[in-house]
Amino acid sequence: MTLLRRFVCLFLFCTALAGGLASAAPITLTDVAGRKVVLPKPATRVVLAQARYLPMLGILTPDPVAILAGWSDEFKTSYASDYDDYLAKYPSLAKVPVVGRHTADTFSVETTLALRPDLVILTSAFAGIRPGTDASASPLVRAFDAAGVPVVVVDFFMKPLENTVPSIRILGQALGHEDRAEAFISFYESHMKRIGTQTAKVSSKPPVFVHAHAGSTDCCNSPGVGTFNDMITFAGGHNIGADVIKSATGSLGFEYINSRNPVVYVATGTGAGRRSGTGLAIGAGVELDAAQVGLKRVLDGAGLGALSAVRKGNAHGIWHGFNDSPLHVVFIESLARWIDPVGFKDVSPQQTLDEINQKFLTVPLRGTYMVDLPVAPGGASR
Repeated sequence: MTLLRRFVCLFLFCTALAGGLASAAPITLTDVAGRKVVLPKPATRVVLAQARYLPMLGILTPDPVAILAGWSDEFKTSYASDYDDYLAKYPSLAKVPVVGRHTADTFSVETTLALRPDLVILTSAFAGIRPGTDASASPLVRAFDAAGVPVVVVDFFMKPLENTVPSIRILGQALGHEDRAEAFISFYESHMKRIGTQTAKVSSKPPVFVHAHAGSTDCCNSPGVGTFNDMITFAGGHNIGADVIKSATGSLGFEYINSRNPVVYVATGTGAGRRSGTGLAIGAGVELDAAQVGLKRVLDGAGLGALSAVRKGNAHGIWHGFNDSPLHVVFIESLARWIDPVGFKDVSPQQTLDEINQKFLTVPLRGTYMVDLPVAPGGASR
């Protein structure tokens, strides 16, 4: 072998070795709870404490089910039609072990550890980590730390406008798909900036009533502080629930709602009860006319037809699954248009959802996710 050939071979060997060492470098990140987390490599056996984040994994990886070692059962129960769509594409989803329901008190640490995960994804709310509290006080975090299992804490619920982008970036790092994470972040931030720039020009914020899980609970469940409240404010409205409800959710009576005279009424639902004829029929597999019938049924059942917003045709329904998800950008755009149809005439939430389906989601959201109450020719809602 000539000296030149030896040099070339040595160079190629060193380059390959350096590349191997670089790919084997551990991943170090800081989650939204301020915890330093180190993973030896991108996670390939992930446990979702809350199954609602499966679409989030689908944004970040081409096959989210392939890396799913365990999850809760809420996707099957609360989002049954969405589950069917995922199952059709990923039949192996039916065999993913269940580690609990969607609440911390049903979550099994023992079952999770038996699955040998290399990453557990928790949320601030699920882990009981409140703003300003030490994450190490969480029993779930302590249990997995003691077992040597990496945990990342993300948040799309408690402080959605503050923690959504960091949470996406954290998950992109943990799964080894920073490029996909940054692509979605760019899309998300551009749409949010478009709304924020316009609402910043408005001095007054009209009252808005969001009727959460409409028809499936007693009238009337409403967001308080955080979560939907932050989104309502960002969209240019004032959440009437936040004035009297100082927790994430609570209940409002008709007298109070009517006295506040909301200019926009928004019902949310998952469509889970549509087979039994309860709640708002909306989401995967729901046709527009069925969603409109469901919205009217909710309004009639709660006696909300006398509200000015309803009488003037500014009553709407939207999929509750946009909450606790970076897809809340669709909710915010919808609400901004309902509050200020002139200022946001060029904003199309449906077009935004279509673009998310086309560019990011491995399983598109197919169905009706936003609905308006039909208005009769005379101007009153039907």
